[in-house]
Amino acid sequence: MKPWPASARLWWALAALPVGFLGLFFLWPAGTVIVRGLLGEDGFGGGDLAGALEVLTRSRTLHAIGATVVLAALGTLGSLLLGIPAAWALSRFAWRGARTMRALVTVPFVLPTIVVAAAFQALFARNGLLGSLGLDQSMAAIVLALVFFNISVVVRIVGGAWESLSPRMADAARTLGASPSRAFLRVTLPALRPAIASAAAVVMLFCSTSFALVLVLGGSRIRTVETEIYLQVNQFLDLRAAAVLALVQVVFVGIALWVSARARAPRPPAAVEPARAPRGSERAGIAAALAPTLVLIALPAIALVERSLRTSDGYGLDHYRHLFGEPPARSTLSAPLWQAAVTSLLTALVATAMAAAVGIVTAQLVARRSRRASLLESLVMLPLGVSAVVVGLGLLLTLNRSVLGVDLRASWWLVPIAQAVVALPLMVRALVPAARAIDPRLRAAAATLGASPWRVLWRVDAPLLRSATAASIAFAFAISMGEFGATAFVARPDRPTLPTAIARLLSRPGIDNVGMAFAASVLLAAVTAAVMLASERLRTTVGAEL
Repeated sequence: MKPWPASARLWWALAALPVGFLGLFFLWPAGTVIVRGLLGEDGFGGGDLAGALEVLTRSRTLHAIGATVVLAALGTLGSLLLGIPAAWALSRFAWRGARTMRALVTVPFVLPTIVVAAAFQALFARNGLLGSLGLDQSMAAIVLALVFFNISVVVRIVGGAWESLSPRMADAARTLGASPSRAFLRVTLPALRPAIASAAAVVMLFCSTSFALVLVLGGSRIRTVETEIYLQVNQFLDLRAAAVLALVQVVFVGIALWVSARARAPRPPAAVEPARAPRGSERAGIAAALAPTLVLIALPAIALVERSLRTSDGYGLDHYRHLFGEPPARSTLSAPLWQAAVTSLLTALVATAMAAAVGIVTAQLVARRSRRASLLESLVMLPLGVSAVVVGLGLLLTLNRSVLGVDLRASWWLVPIAQAVVALPLMVRALVPAARAIDPRLRAAAATLGASPWRVLWRVDAPLLRSATAASIAFAFAISMGEFGATAFVARPDRPTLPTAIARLLSRPGIDNVGMAFAASVLLAAVTAAVMLASERLRTTVGAEL
């Protein structure tokens, strides 16, 4: 595509919006974390690397790093073991209910992590549906939650490659006498290897940066790098140790992103044959491939709803009534849950407005391929490579002074700012492919007829991008509603969001506390699922490819 037909001065003037926003609220905070981790409190420690090494060699740190590696490896392995068969069943065959099943498999990934954590705690707690298994606060419970959350990543990446893979090579191998398993191992699997490796890297990234799942399900027994950062700040007030651990987390994320980039390969040629109806034993194979995934998705959801209805006298709607009224006397919350829900709604709306204002401009700037557009796109994508916990810690460390005349750390605005930083790159990634898919001849024709660049944007681009923009805004809103990693650092105790209120209730004993937490989790899951369903309905054929 040709560069945007506007002057370089205008381009850079518009680029100042995303550059300024990310520079102030991402690059400065993240850079501060790295500097403090390496050089000490003032950033001029000059050889204070010995202090960083002391933090790294602590037994707590080594335990957290080891647990992070083990959980990431097991979560990735489990996601591949369940996700690859599900991708085969959903991408190679056309059968009644396949579309519904594909949507069902996608639901866990769009749920807030605190909701998934609550669901698995409801399932494996001592008085939960599977409490007799003794998996409460165990590695196994966390691994299962990670697999639950990431199966859809494998299905989407591997399934997309499988759909584009021509079946003729495998059919030829079968014709030459190869068994189905041999044809898969020698023909299909090598063709899918880049997609599998890319999916594994992305899943490992998500597993190594999982915060809420480990914080809730691990309790005091299991700590990862992310939860250790949180504990160092909130329990020990050791910002130096937290900064060093945040730097370790950046290294984890960087490795995962590097592996993902190396594994990514051009999409195979489009399949010459459409998906066909399953035959004979293939129906049984599809059922066997999808059964574990269905069980893993259904059980936590059932357990969450069941625990939200359980009261001291049996079952009822008591906990849901507490959501919209005054909390019970034994509640640990300083404000009713409905206030936390209103706070979440307001902050999500403001965060979405911020992300939309910056994201729409950025998408237009980078849609026309050029060197400067590539640099801007790389800058906007940087928050994807840094954990939300690091973002929250960085904002906590840096915005403790007046910025632009406002003391942001003591203000309400810090929460939507953190959420907007997390949502922005995902929103831009959803919009840019749609913008690049617009036929440039339409713009050229409008310009030939005398339309100015602004009129071309308003009359050509805006109508064609309406659906993609609405879908990306809905996606950003859902992300902001459920964001927990950064919000846990910057949310004020007297004005919690719904995810932080849920986490606080889950950490306290008493049937009223956990019951309200589960009821709030059901409410948050329903809102998020409804928003994401609307987003999917609005999505264009261009789509967003994460």
